[in-house]
Amino acid sequence: MYEIRIHSRGGQGGVTAARLLALAAFRDGKHATACPFYGAERRGAPVVSFVRIDDHPIRVYSQIRSPDLVVVLDSSVMETVDVLQGLKEDGTVLINATHGTDVGGYRTYSIDLTGIALRENLVVAGSPILNTPVLGALAKMGIVSVESVTSAISEMFSDERNVKAARAAFQELVI
Repeated sequence: MYEIRIHSRGGQGGVTAARLLALAAFRDGKHATACPFYGAERRGAPVVSFVRIDDHPIRVYSQIRSPDLVVVLDSSVMETVDVLQGLKEDGTVLINATHGTDVGGYRTYSIDLTGIALRENLVVAGSPILNTPVLGALAKMGIVSVESVTSAISEMFSDERNVKAARAAFQELVI
């Protein structure tokens, strides 16, 4: 089982990103679950979402304590939350950042998801929406296929800018 923890702020699309990722995995013929964890927080408060992907049915629906991958949609969350807590020794980190970031010796990928969202004018209430661009980056990392990502996004959103943002992130992430 491959386990992913997504750290974001309310309003950035982290919960929706988890749902989209699970749907994309399903489109790839996998079993998947998505589970958000948040309280009565408002826009801008830290939010955590969890995704499990496996070849076999998944019978657990809970927080993930030892993820294989940590996704950070807002690096400022790292100032108040230990996003690396429980990350497996051979784990990977994907960070929304304009420059490479070293994170405690883990294999780390950085991509400017905010810049991609702004270029595509994916903004709601003044905040860039990062859920669809991050799916493109996850496809580039081999978590799901880019075809399943575009299918999942098209199923959930009719606005073509979302697919364009995912494709841009797929192209721009350096592996």
